[in-house]
Amino acid sequence: MGATRETGSDAPGEARFLARLALLAVLGSLLVLVLALGEGGLIVLGAGLLGVVLCAAGVWWFVAHRGLLRVIGALLVFLAPAGVVVLFAYQGLWLTALILVLCWGVALTCARAALRRSRPERPQVATAAARPARPVLIMNPKSGGGKVGRFGLVERAEELGARVILLDPGAPADVAELARRAVADGADLLGVAGGDGTQALVAAVAADHDLPFLVISAGTRNHLAMDLGLDRDDPSRCLDALTDGEELRIDLGDVSGRAFVNTVSFGVYADVVQRPEYRDDKAGTALSLMPDLLVGEGVRRLDSLVDGAPLADQQALLVSNNPYFSPDEISGTGRRPRLDDGELGVLGIRVEDAAQAADLAVRGSQSTGLTVLSAHRVEVTVSGPAEADGSPEVAEDAGVDGSAEEPGTSGAVEIPVAVDGEALRMPIPVVCTLRPGALRVLVPRDRPGVVAPPPAIDWRRILDLAFGRTVRTAPR
Repeated sequence: MGATRETGSDAPGEARFLARLALLAVLGSLLVLVLALGEGGLIVLGAGLLGVVLCAAGVWWFVAHRGLLRVIGALLVFLAPAGVVVLFAYQGLWLTALILVLCWGVALTCARAALRRSRPERPQVATAAARPARPVLIMNPKSGGGKVGRFGLVERAEELGARVILLDPGAPADVAELARRAVADGADLLGVAGGDGTQALVAAVAADHDLPFLVISAGTRNHLAMDLGLDRDDPSRCLDALTDGEELRIDLGDVSGRAFVNTVSFGVYADVVQRPEYRDDKAGTALSLMPDLLVGEGVRRLDSLVDGAPLADQQALLVSNNPYFSPDEISGTGRRPRLDDGELGVLGIRVEDAAQAADLAVRGSQSTGLTVLSAHRVEVTVSGPAEADGSPEVAEDAGVDGSAEEPGTSGAVEIPVAVDGEALRMPIPVVCTLRPGALRVLVPRDRPGVVAPPPAIDWRRILDLAFGRTVRTAPR
């Protein structure tokens, strides 16, 4: 982690002013509650908290059960917040509730702004890059609903001097082997227009040969492109890097010998994406399988060693190439503030009943059901039933993306693993590590998606900033 550094007494005046505004907004909310005690201030707090708890319990019953409990859960999800609103209106407390929401909104906004100004995010270092002479780009016309064709990526790339290898959706192809052949033929840059699973396969070849790698945001979600700040609405702008680019050094993940650029998922999500029907009916397949995966008999649980420390009996485990900003955002919208910190992010989830689901909803990352860590090595096994010598499942873009898993060793115990969204099976123990700075990424100088993620709220730091006290922080 390194030595700490001191800030605070010399913090910018703007940061101190914003910190004080945040504290004033918090005090304002407390004052509103005190003044409203005789008019239902406690009802506002109690009803709001009860609404959150009931809604979380409803989500759990809807997801983890079938039949009547699922119906009750669905009703709670809709009726709990509606009931809170009706109660506030009936009791004449809507104005108190609105003022409290506004006070906390101002407090959080000012607190994040103060923290950002007191300790600006260290930008990732970009270096000047020469124009590649023989770039080779692999494009999957199927990815992202046909973005390659819609945005004219082949024509645009060829105009800029790149050789394009256009995959045939009807003919399975080993994209890693195509990339290796391109290198053997003299390519001085490799690029991909396709999903993150394909990106990872070609990125591994580029890293092995120390060649620049070009990300073209032609996939469905484009998580890597988002964290690089690339334009996900117009993938043709990614090609500007060929003529006006700069280079970033980022980390590359490794899961039992296979590269990953974003995440490796174990447990519930990995089990669901293995099913062939998941491609055509994601929500229906998940709802059908969740009860058996969460509370059914013989449920598989995950055990792991995180830098040697045990993390046992998890229902789901997410290992990411660098930590995501907020562990409370367990969704596809989360972002990684950096891709070069040299650490894996680790997120473990264990929720056994409605009470734990409510605890997770109320306390977030402080809940006992959520474990948030960072590490250099994660080793995953299972504590429940596992399958031996199972047949490998084929990924969503199998063949085209070259992500079909090779059969495991005969007799080896394998578990489902989702690598950058691709459904695979791997023999245990599955080991995740990181190759720091292994990948040279060529990006355009103009990247509209580059944003500084808001810092996590630390009220102790806010107090220190507001009163000019010395703040000790780890270097970034």
